[in-house]
Amino acid sequence: MKTLPEGVKAYARTATFSARTTPEKLLKSHRTKAGTWAKIVVLEGSLHYRILEQEMREFDLSPDRHGVVEPQVPHEVEAVGDVLFYVEFYR
Repeated sequence: MKTLPEGVKAYARTATFSARTTPEKLLKSHRTKAGTWAKIVVLEGSLHYRILEQEMREFDLSPDRHGVVEPQVPHEVEAVGDVLFYVEFYR
């Protein structure tokens, strides 16, 4: 998984989501806009993160492991039991 590039600055953050409140659009393939990076931060529990490029990559995110979303790369998440997480956006 990539890391956030040097020099990007946070500019927005979602609400904190649980398994029940995760927006439907995050559970299926979606993308960030050109130039927008994101960091998926898990506060409690576990979240399955899929990067849906030509070769799909999968990661289990936890409070000790965040996910990085590259600009315009299709991805989705799936709650694994009880989870609390948010997404922070960078440019």
